[in-house]
Amino acid sequence: MKNILLVGGAGYVGTVVTAHFLKKGYKVTALDNFVYGNQFSILSCIGDPAYKFIRGDMSNNADLEKTLKEGITDVILMAGLVGDPITKKYPEQSTVINEKGVQNCMDFFRGKGIDKLVFISTCSNYGLIKTDELADETFELNPLSIYAKAKVANELYLLEKKNLLDYTGVVLRFATAFGLSPRMRFDLSISEFVKELYLKKELSVYDEHTWRPYCHVRDFARLLDTVINADNSLVAFEVFNAGGEKNNYTKKMIVEEIMKRLPDSKVKYGTNGNDPRNYRVSFAKVKNRLGFEPQFSVPYGVEELINALSIGLYEDAEENKTQYGNYVIHY
Repeated sequence: MKNILLVGGAGYVGTVVTAHFLKKGYKVTALDNFVYGNQFSILSCIGDPAYKFIRGDMSNNADLEKTLKEGITDVILMAGLVGDPITKKYPEQSTVINEKGVQNCMDFFRGKGIDKLVFISTCSNYGLIKTDELADETFELNPLSIYAKAKVANELYLLEKKNLLDYTGVVLRFATAFGLSPRMRFDLSISEFVKELYLKKELSVYDEHTWRPYCHVRDFARLLDTVINADNSLVAFEVFNAGGEKNNYTKKMIVEEIMKRLPDSKVKYGTNGNDPRNYRVSFAKVKNRLGFEPQFSVPYGVEELINALSIGLYEDAEENKTQYGNYVIHY
């Protein structure tokens, strides 16, 4: 039986992956230090005999040793200070967590008998490219932020150890996430835009023609399931863009989808925002090699969130802002 360790399992994506794996009949061990004060996010899993939670830090080998006692078979490494704003706010902690902590984790599991270690990277690594180009996995990386630079460094750290490790390393460059989660975030483009316009606020959007790829959290869970079960010859020390080309969107395209459902919305466009990233991404490799395509579209995600807000979910999102995003660290 698969017993999968989710390092960062209490996060926005991690909690959805947990639910998916438990439903599939796997055992899940989650290691998380609740860096965002997000203890509430695991409540639905506590008590499930297939679920084990360990409060700990990936930089602490004593905490990592505790996970081995659970008989883990595979590791998904998604923990960290996630996103540009939080890493800009805490640059020193970012270096300790996002580089040293991640690399410590990669080293620790050498010789521990696991099958795969999947490192969650980001499509932000592409940075700024021409609008008429699609970035595949061989495209030159141009990380513009502390966050992306750490991801690039960690990719190289893992891939360069190919002949030294006894586990199969895999890198997934995640698109920007959207979708509902027990640890909901409203500091991501789609969820932020929907919430602001649902609450009848005027939304300010900068550089509306810049492109990004997006992917629903449940599709990330499906892809991770696929990778964990893939033949090692298909994925060993390979990099995959994680998402689908149908979800390459500009900010304006997202706004237009929202306004189909909230037609009275007020939006103000501006230029020269503080985030210059612009990248469209090719997902041909993950489709052709692993047969993966996303099930959930951006319009679906917009509709899903509007429905959730309309029945009263996340009513405290304005009052408890820090609970719903990566704004403050709690240690």
